[in-house]
Amino acid sequence: MLAAIILAAGESRRMGHPKALLDCGGRSFLERLLAVTNHPRIGLQRVVLGAHAALIQQRLGLPLDLILINPEWSRGQLSSLRVALTALQSLPTEGALVAPVDHPLVQPATVARLVEAFDAHPDAIVVPRYGRRRGHPVIFSRRFYTALCEAPEDRGARAVVWSHPDSVIETDVDDAGVLADIDDPETYTRWVKVFP
Repeated sequence: MLAAIILAAGESRRMGHPKALLDCGGRSFLERLLAVTNHPRIGLQRVVLGAHAALIQQRLGLPLDLILINPEWSRGQLSSLRVALTALQSLPTEGALVAPVDHPLVQPATVARLVEAFDAHPDAIVVPRYGRRRGHPVIFSRRFYTALCEAPEDRGARAVVWSHPDSVIETDVDDAGVLADIDDPETYTRWVKVFP
């Protein structure tokens, strides 16, 4: 069983509105990622909330067992990932697909392709690649949970990817959405025009 971790705890300062609640084709970013990561091999989903937790919960009515709260969200994305991985330690997960909420345009076929690659390499870090660029989401084998929790906050999960190059499986996908890092209104307008 794999887990899907959606990181949605940030302040969304540059956007000026919680990114989790932004509209994308009639669904919020967060709802879209929950749908996209609904895959037979993904046995559980967890959403890490922080800065706007009450508002997001109120607007979307998320089940309580889906939500994890990061009280230290201001320390950055890695702090949210630590909250999720700590919660997963006692559960029988083989790995975790980590999806930042500001990358909502990933296609279900991409998630399926990443899971397929992980099943072929269950001890690996599976990274999508569009063209020559790596993107999100990324699947980390369970054996990297401790390394992720111990990674330096200023470098985050990338430090684990960079320090284990022989364990990285780059998986080519036909999905520019893996590169869509939507952090500000201009980027939002540009990408949502491409992916209505």
